[in-house]
Amino acid sequence: MKKSVSVVAAVVILGGIVAAYFYSQHQRQPEPVQAQAPPPAAPPAAPAPVVRQVIETVPAQPPLPVLSESDKFMLDTLADLVGNRSLMQFFHTERIIRNIVATIDNLPRNRAPLGVMPVKPAHGGFIAKDSGDDKTIGPENAARYAPYVRIAEAIDARKLVEVYVRLYPLFQQAYEELGYPEGYFNDRLLVALDDLLAAPDLKEPVKLVQPKVFYQFADPGLEARSAGQKILMRIGGKNGAIIKAKLREINRQVMLHMHDKKVEIGK
Repeated sequence: MKKSVSVVAAVVILGGIVAAYFYSQHQRQPEPVQAQAPPPAAPPAAPAPVVRQVIETVPAQPPLPVLSESDKFMLDTLADLVGNRSLMQFFHTERIIRNIVATIDNLPRNRAPLGVMPVKPAHGGFIAKDSGDDKTIGPENAARYAPYVRIAEAIDARKLVEVYVRLYPLFQQAYEELGYPEGYFNDRLLVALDDLLAAPDLKEPVKLVQPKVFYQFADPGLEARSAGQKILMRIGGKNGAIIKAKLREINRQVMLHMHDKKVEIGK
């Protein structure tokens, strides 16, 4: 089975961080890092794009750092949110905002590349149980995600979203630099949250197949789902329920800071 992405924290600074925490490898050997898929080209004669949801922002006090120099600021901010410095060992320390944005953009897609994850892989390899012809996700596999679940449980959704709103200009800049100069990052965040919350709750044990090197879900319908949904389906039912509950809290808090407004993006 291919890697699963962290779904606890990149959807943490938004439904953002809560989707990046569970990055682990469901494979026997590393998979080459793949560049972010380019956004679809806009039709030549398409009308000016319209913002679907507008996040209400206020001037940051004190002023925000520039995006290229924001890593230390972000690490300190995340440490305050998590409330436990020891858990910060699971974060990468460079390109944090850019990686959160890229991860959120990737979660509703088929793949979420390792190279843009804001957090480190879960310890150890993916654990499958092989009983003759039957292969399933091993019951011990869920324990590998315990530190990430603790991070999700520790985060106050209201404070998290307040940080998101305050830092939104940096997330928007990173999204534009990713290849969406006329896009609105908050829209993509909402898409990612909705997609994650639509992941089915599976009856355990979850059956697998191993046609070659990587494990896959035995049910083709499950294997065809998005990268984000497959993450939630792989981390164990109890872990998945905790993460979904946190994502719902985050989604509700984000909605409190939004209003509908049709405007030309970039104007």
